Amino acid sequence: MAFRGENEHNLDSKDRLTIPARYRDQLSGGVVLVKSLDTCVAIYPVDEFARFTDRWLGAVSPLGRKGRMMVRRLHARSQDESLDSAGRVRLPRHLIDHAGLSRACKLIGVDDHIEVWEPGRWAEEEAAIDAQADEMAEELAAQSGGTI
Repeated sequence: MAFRGENEHNLDSKDRLTIPARYRDQLSGGVVLVKSLDTCVAIYPVDEFARFTDRWLGAVSPLGRKGRMMVRRLHARSQDESLDSAGRVRLPRHLIDHAGLSRACKLIGVDDHIEVWEPGRWAEEEAAIDAQADEMAEELAAQSGGTI
């Protein structure tokens, strides 16, 4: 099952975030919290994170500096966690700071993972996506040899 939709939840005083009930089964085997390239926190099921890294970093040569840097960037600031009995996950301070989170959080389903955004930043990102949607669709269609 893919992660879809938007939800709003709050960080509690112990930096725990409640995961929507419909996502919890997919995350019951543990999660990997990732410092996204965007200003958000990505939450992957453990097996999906392994697939992601195999796909995008599996062929990176350890001899190339940029490849090593990207592997470090991804793994050094990631963290394994589990959901507690109430369906919450604790976010580490460095990821909260990266995403600019305070209390309110927007959880966005992104197919194989969930992104956690500060609501104002998500509104800006969503507006930018909407403003560029036609152009992005045309570019993607051209790359695949089709048209929209």
